[in-house]
Amino acid sequence: MDIFVYGTLTEPDRVAEVLDSYVYVGPATLFGLHLVEGRYPTLAPGGETGGRLLRTEEMDALDEYERVGEGLYRRVTVPLDAPDGHPDEAAVYVGDPDRLDADATWPDEGGDGSDGERNGGGSGFTDRVDRYLEREAVGVRLAP
Repeated sequence: MDIFVYGTLTEPDRVAEVLDSYVYVGPATLFGLHLVEGRYPTLAPGGETGGRLLRTEEMDALDEYERVGEGLYRRVTVPLDAPDGHPDEAAVYVGDPDRLDADATWPDEGGDGSDGERNGGGSGFTDRVDRYLEREAVGVRLAP
């Protein structure tokens, strides 16, 4: 599977600590989400983020590293714009900004974030991310 990485997993030494088998496919850009800093880097609506496309079959190891089971990050799938021979989709890890102390707001269902809650906490974050990805043109483009 191809994964867009934008933080510590762009560093080969760190990836080698997490995965036994992987390859960097090349530089890539994620459109529709931008990088925000917190305890760990995460993503927020709008803009774009530069990173790398990583290929591995060891998704369980990545999920553990990103603490998906604990709700710190969640793995989502977005369209991948790449030459023939590449998958049509790439995974992206999005961290819960409340749990990461990151300045990010995921819009409510109406898209204006005006419901007075920052992210809705818990499952609210998951729902807001899903709704944003359904509405917006979020995707990864592999650099030529």
